[in-house]
Amino acid sequence: MRINDMVRDFTGKGHEVTVLTAWPNYPEGKVFQPYKENPEQFGNYEGAEIVRVPLVPRGKRSIQLVANYLSFVLSASVMGPLKLRGREFDAIFVYAVSPILAAIPAVVLRRLKRAPLFIWVLDLWPETLRAVNVIHSPKLLGLVGLAVSWIYNRTDYLLLQSHGFFENVRRYCTKPIEADRLVYFPSWAEDDFLVTTKGPSTLVEANSETFTVVFAGNLGEAQDFPAILDAAQALRGKVAVRWVIVGDGRMSGWLEEQVRSRSLDNVLLLGRHPLDEMPPLFAQADALLVSLRTNDVFEKTIPGKVQAYLASGRPILGMINGEAARVIQASGAGFACESGNGEHLAGITLQMAQLPAVQRQQMGEAGRRYYEREFARPALLTRLERLFSNATMRRSGR
Repeated sequence: MRINDMVRDFTGKGHEVTVLTAWPNYPEGKVFQPYKENPEQFGNYEGAEIVRVPLVPRGKRSIQLVANYLSFVLSASVMGPLKLRGREFDAIFVYAVSPILAAIPAVVLRRLKRAPLFIWVLDLWPETLRAVNVIHSPKLLGLVGLAVSWIYNRTDYLLLQSHGFFENVRRYCTKPIEADRLVYFPSWAEDDFLVTTKGPSTLVEANSETFTVVFAGNLGEAQDFPAILDAAQALRGKVAVRWVIVGDGRMSGWLEEQVRSRSLDNVLLLGRHPLDEMPPLFAQADALLVSLRTNDVFEKTIPGKVQAYLASGRPILGMINGEAARVIQASGAGFACESGNGEHLAGITLQMAQLPAVQRQQMGEAGRRYYEREFARPALLTRLERLFSNATMRRSGR
């Protein structure tokens, strides 16, 4: 995870890092047995102290997930300051994947510790709740919006993963916020994708006669698998293309049923696999696929897999709009078509499959160079370190 990269980098540079988090219970939904047997074993990571607070495990049902989120907010807001009493901090940082409400304990600590607060905004709330059909009620979305505004107005620096986030975030900053406190700060790829891969993938056999498209990640409604299967069906029997789908999610069962009922023998569903098995698979792919349904939220977002794909040095196929499509096109790493259009996805897939291998290699190399220029982790974390230092001096009046 990127937050692990950040912790490792800062401790490696000699900084003292403390992580406030909860009992480990993701993704299985229950507290890890090894942690229950020996909590002290999980008290340190790469030189950083890990401070944990209790919470309701996320379980498998929606009501348990809500309880999980709210219990962390309450527990970390009350027990966090108690466990950290007597300590001083130069900066407080929040890795703000959903839900943004998890930043509330940091707001509490900001007031108590008088340290500048940084929130890395990786998702847009409450708009994402509406976009993925979690909440439909305008009143409830409005209440979440008030909570988001409360958090943003009590944050010193908001780091935004996409240029498309700025307008949305400003809307919730009801108090005047200086321009330099809204900072473009994109994601980077895990180090695994930057290493030259040796040896073939164990997940699929290499086949030089077949053009291999790989999708890796969450299998959810937002990824628009109906359109992807439409593209796979359109090319079936016309050109040697296979679609390799790795991951799991809410659409897993539907995908299995559709592949079977539509006799899509050119679609391989591999299920979920560890991160370290992805680089060899990517290296064996002729193209990597990213897709998202279109809406005003997703168009502003750059999915994390885009950086991983660019770092891998492989050509990219995008059935996606907005910022992600702009990155694919600006990098020269591949082709993008409009979101939700399976026919056009089939078209750009066929177009890429018919290119000479050397031209596809050049696309991949262009993507890697773009990644190094725009998203390289060392440069981003050095920049973050400088932001922390400047904020500390700013608060002390120097």
